[in-house]
Amino acid sequence: MKSRLHTRLRTALILGLTALFASACSLHDSGRTLGTDQPDVEPRTTEDVQAAMQRQRRDAAQRAEETDDLWERARLGFGFSEALDHERVDRYIEHYRDHPRIIEYSTRRAEPFAYFILSEIEARDMPAELLLLPIVESGFVAQATSGSSAAGIWQFMPATGDYFDLTRDHWYDGRRDVYKSTLAALDYLQALHRRFDDWYLALAAYNYGQGNLQRAINRNAARGEPTDYWSLDLPSEPTGYVPRLLALRHLFLEPDAHDIAITPIANKPALEMIKPGRQADFSLIAELVDMDTETLKALNPGYHRHATHPGGAQHLFVPREVMPRLQTALEARSDEPLMRFREYTVRSGDNLGRIARRAGTRVTVLRDMNDLDGDLIRVGQTLRLPASTHDDATTHVAGGDTTTAEDYEVQPGDSLWHISQRTGMSISALRSINGLEPGSILRPGDTLKVVRADPDRGRDGQRIEYQVRPGDSLSTIARRHQVSIPDLRRWNGLNGDSIRAGETLTVYLASADHEQIAQSDA
Repeated sequence: MKSRLHTRLRTALILGLTALFASACSLHDSGRTLGTDQPDVEPRTTEDVQAAMQRQRRDAAQRAEETDDLWERARLGFGFSEALDHERVDRYIEHYRDHPRIIEYSTRRAEPFAYFILSEIEARDMPAELLLLPIVESGFVAQATSGSSAAGIWQFMPATGDYFDLTRDHWYDGRRDVYKSTLAALDYLQALHRRFDDWYLALAAYNYGQGNLQRAINRNAARGEPTDYWSLDLPSEPTGYVPRLLALRHLFLEPDAHDIAITPIANKPALEMIKPGRQADFSLIAELVDMDTETLKALNPGYHRHATHPGGAQHLFVPREVMPRLQTALEARSDEPLMRFREYTVRSGDNLGRIARRAGTRVTVLRDMNDLDGDLIRVGQTLRLPASTHDDATTHVAGGDTTTAEDYEVQPGDSLWHISQRTGMSISALRSINGLEPGSILRPGDTLKVVRADPDRGRDGQRIEYQVRPGDSLSTIARRHQVSIPDLRRWNGLNGDSIRAGETLTVYLASADHEQIAQSDA
């Protein structure tokens, strides 16, 4: 399926983060915190998102009669009127004029989500200019992450995200879930407006932190000076924050006058939400509705990995036109897993919990995929484990392939650098395949996907299993088999040189060595 939405999404993915770093967006605000006075709001749930989308569907026909362009509808709801021509605003008007691609790229990325955001703004009787705030924050890049770990199009800091129940782990980050984070951001902005009774102050508090802003207000008040936003002595970031938004207001209100191209967005809902009720692999869902997997993932940026959460968030956003087809396909598979799988043979010492950890999933998922009534498994039994499309391409190949995808369980003392050295993967590749942000903390027991360089490249591919004998060391085994100690570590996922008699090591032999080494081992 090659709809206009899909084509634009793919273009936006190619453009990537290029415009983000040219936009001088507020991605480095280290002061944005909740402060000591927490807003009086209730955390939002997936059910709240669903209710908002249902309400918007009911109003869609009436909205479509007003205009066919969402940006025109937004202009009608612009509510700011004060200091629109301030000199600080003029500077940012020139900035955006000089960098027109910021708006071009941002509006393309906004297309799937803008209807929901604007409709929710209107339902709360908030100024429609807030639809432009994610351009200031992130350029509408859901994967944007600041140096202080703020994330998503609304740039929630971890602590603020926690307060609003935007949960995050290795599978899912609610701060990047555009729909759920939008409800949280608007809740927060409303709470700040109730506190400061002024939209410009509320916006400054959103950027700078409400405690920090209150202290700036108190300093001016103590000196007998005005306490409006324009009179406060603030750092450069919050000083430019409101002017950026007002500059965008000017450009979106009269784009032709400023020679700015605004990509039109249809004034109708773009996406629907579906809850399959179980973990779902993106490539499988995309295949069911003839979508591109990357396009589906772009519509669901809250998920880090190849599938929805094994035990948490499992909702999916899909284009409206594919929803009937997907519902039919899911009904036809109501008793089947929605995960691609690879086969695993149970080894001595295995249990279901350990296998689940290594596979990056949960015991309940393994039970469902293998029709298990309990946790009892036996040596030699074949189990289905979840696998991404990348796994399918690499773990079921014949000997001529050059990569092998594996699950790697993080050990105490591990870092991405250590894992990179053992696997031959670059640190950036490790981050990419596992959805890890810069600064992500690895914890013992976490499971990572690794793609090792082909261990028998340059050899004829013979693999042997060597049982460690009393008195053996990696050094003696390496000499006996004419291989290097780093290779032995890499082939066996060893953190150091410690081995025990009785355990089995994998060794790859060069062709000329086969007969000689076999004789020496006899």
